Amino acid sequence: MMKVMLFLALLSSNLMFSQEDLLKDIDTVKTNAESVQPAFKALQIVTGQSTKLTAKNEWYVVISHRFGDVSNGFKDFFGLDNASTKLGAIYGVTDKVSLNLSRETNQKTWEGGVKYKLLEQGNNFPVDVVGYNVMAVNTAFKKDIYPNLKFSDRLSYLSQALISRRFNDDFSLQLTPSFVHKNLYDPNIEDKNQFLTGLGGRYKISKRISINAEYFVNFDNHSFYKNPLSLGMDIETGGHVFQLLFTNSQLNSDIGYLTNALGDWGKGHIFFGFNLYRVF
Repeated sequence: MMKVMLFLALLSSNLMFSQEDLLKDIDTVKTNAESVQPAFKALQIVTGQSTKLTAKNEWYVVISHRFGDVSNGFKDFFGLDNASTKLGAIYGVTDKVSLNLSRETNQKTWEGGVKYKLLEQGNNFPVDVVGYNVMAVNTAFKKDIYPNLKFSDRLSYLSQALISRRFNDDFSLQLTPSFVHKNLYDPNIEDKNQFLTGLGGRYKISKRISINAEYFVNFDNHSFYKNPLSLGMDIETGGHVFQLLFTNSQLNSDIGYLTNALGDWGKGHIFFGFNLYRVF
């Protein structure tokens, strides 16, 4: 799988090499004696959020795609027949606060969120600390299945503390304690309130490419779902950031990714996908 990702990375870089590098400042911020460069280039490590924020008045358009289970082989053309797509927009209200809105085809979920920087890594503090809060609306729930369904039953919530440290120019690490609350859930397979902790990192292998990984442990002991594990690659090109990835969670939404992973790495049940960012 790593050979496939490296091939795609080299291909994308060659195709885009002639473009003007509109993201030449993506790995830098306004610095002084008290601050350092951001820990991550992209707004996500793989699917989970990173401590990077948009700049003031900056717009991002995000397209995320997860194909089906690659273990089905040619039957589903290695997952291409069963894809899930998320389309979203992110706006930087200030350099330290951003708002986002997205819609995913799988479960027809809308998510709105706010991301805000609380503390910054520098000479006087060892890490970046960013808060992230999301409210999701599952519009796939049907009243013929849930005859007493209320709008509030469609809602779920996510709160995260994103804590990262940039150790050097090549290596960054992030710890992500998380809490999820679902108004409508099946007590036979999951809990109403779920606590998770994630660990993710990025290692830069060239000027434009890094290898990323993340893993979340869900402390919901009787959960039917798996802990999400994802491996990815960031590719910086002219005006874009590509993220190629393999994961055991097909869902793109923040809450769905964390709590509804069905794939099993040990059995080869994984999903290939990508995230594409465009900055305006």
